[in-house]
Amino acid sequence: MHVLIIDAQGGGIGRQLVAAIRQTIPEAVITAVGTNSVATSAMRKAGAHDAATGENAVVVACRKADVIVGPIGIVIADSLLGEITPVMATAVGQSSAKRILIPFNHCDNLIAGVSNTSVSALLQEAVSILRQLADVRKEARIFS
Repeated sequence: MHVLIIDAQGGGIGRQLVAAIRQTIPEAVITAVGTNSVATSAMRKAGAHDAATGENAVVVACRKADVIVGPIGIVIADSLLGEITPVMATAVGQSSAKRILIPFNHCDNLIAGVSNTSVSALLQEAVSILRQLADVRKEARIFS
């Protein structure tokens, strides 16, 4: 399973996701794409297999991913303090990959129905969903 993690700003969410996925789903191949070099560096240090920076890296990586994980802002143009370009948001939205979007109420994007859940709990839920997808995928290969 090829997992793409996209993050912006300081890369803290992406860093935590890379570490949790490496621990929980060691067979996953993780590509990290940051909107800036600081975010990319944080995810690379956390153990991403591949890492790149910028708009074109998002576009190319979205074509190759089985699952894309990141804050919900990665599908909203100009979000994450303007670091998500319209081209990036479109690439994520049009990708054939499954998307696991983590709902954060910030950067002028308020998500109805999202309580003040801790970042840690949101990330654990995202990794749990990814684990379920990996298990289904593994099961499908066994029976094919």
